[in-house]
Amino acid sequence: MTSTARAVETFDSLNPATDEVVGTYPVHTDQDVTEAVERARAAAAWWNSLGFAGRADRLRQWKSVVARRMESLCQVVSEETGKPFGDAQLETVLAIEHIAWAARNARKVLGPHRRSPGLLLSNQAATVEYHPLGVVGVIGPWNYPVFTPLGSVSYALAAGNAVVFKPSEYTPGVGKWLVDAFAEVVPEYPVLQLITGFGATGAALTRADIDKIAFTGSAATGKKIMATAAERLTPVIIEAGGKDPLLVDSDADLDAAAEAAVWGAFSNAGQTCVGVERVYVHQQVYDTFVSKVVQRAQQVRPGSDYGPMTMPAQLDVVRRHIADALGKGGRALVGGKDAVGDRYVQPTVLVDVPEDSQAVREETFGPTITIAKVADMDEAVEKANDSSYGLGSTVFSKRRGMELARKLRTGQTAINAPLSFAGIASLPFGGIGDSGFGRIHGPEGLREFARPKAIARQRFTTPLALTTFARTARTEALVSKLVKRLHGKP
Repeated sequence: MTSTARAVETFDSLNPATDEVVGTYPVHTDQDVTEAVERARAAAAWWNSLGFAGRADRLRQWKSVVARRMESLCQVVSEETGKPFGDAQLETVLAIEHIAWAARNARKVLGPHRRSPGLLLSNQAATVEYHPLGVVGVIGPWNYPVFTPLGSVSYALAAGNAVVFKPSEYTPGVGKWLVDAFAEVVPEYPVLQLITGFGATGAALTRADIDKIAFTGSAATGKKIMATAAERLTPVIIEAGGKDPLLVDSDADLDAAAEAAVWGAFSNAGQTCVGVERVYVHQQVYDTFVSKVVQRAQQVRPGSDYGPMTMPAQLDVVRRHIADALGKGGRALVGGKDAVGDRYVQPTVLVDVPEDSQAVREETFGPTITIAKVADMDEAVEKANDSSYGLGSTVFSKRRGMELARKLRTGQTAINAPLSFAGIASLPFGGIGDSGFGRIHGPEGLREFARPKAIARQRFTTPLALTTFARTARTEALVSKLVKRLHGKP
């Protein structure tokens, strides 16, 4: 921590691979946050006045800036997270798709929709439309600092809200890059603002006069966010990680399943909320599948295929989970007790790990995977669902993919491909249980950042007037006969 001559507290953003300082940013105070929200309130009214078409045009321009300068953004992502350039590019490409989808579909999803008024009120015209909430606070994570927060930011903006964005203290430079790019195409008002700092700054945003908070992070922090937001009855979206299972059926394409398991477990150093952490394999193909996973895992190289652990404290979590698994009888076929270094973790494949171990029950968020043999897919589903988390899941099966997917207690499932649901902008994304609630992406994501407005308009008068003190006994008798005729038969 340092202080400038103006007594503004600052902090450094470090490259986790080298500890090199890559940027210095202010620690915004409660007053700073309050002032940002006040500016956002005025900006929101102007932004909403542009209408769907005006906002879509600005969002398309923003998307264009991000696409044209993708290399610059990816460089910042790589510096602050340590992830390879290709991984930074992948999340940026997906984020661009989401900006484009939100801009293109906001009017269709949130514009006026006619509803049937029913026979008794057939003289009414019924309409539902969605109005922006006003000011939305977004607290983003460090593991995917472009893709994840923009899943909230771009949809909130498309819905007509102003956004105050707090990126992780590990990736403030990525947040600044995105906000600065947006300001180039929306210079009139601070529609998208950046605040930086630590947990106290995020807490200040949650306490502020905002209309919704969208948070991505741990379940423990998510519960604190909810408790704070409850003081003002501020609604929240919580995406709080997972312990995501992969199911491999006896008829699965084992090469594809093994490749998906290795990618899902080790890409981004395992720091993926929907990454594969547990695998349940049909006993008929277990040995072959494990052999294929081991062969592929042995070829994965930290430092080139994936980066360091971005948050140093996570090294202790990974070390503890591996030690607990081995201490309870598990075996490491790749990696193991010496896998955790000062910055990097070697790929670790664990088998024979008891279901009550930390490596199975708790989110590891590192490049480790447990593989368990099951008698059939019913047992696989039962074990997969025996978790407090419920975010993502994957199924490899030629015949029963949809059936098994529907049985899994998760917010989304990919069949015969790794994590594909995250890249499909029209699909909602979110979890249940300790993985949180609410949805981003897709129509559901747009509606999360808008409030439904119901409007009933009388088109003509009717003799069956019920909402008046002038109602007659004859009217009541006619209504009684009508309702019995319409609804009296089972």
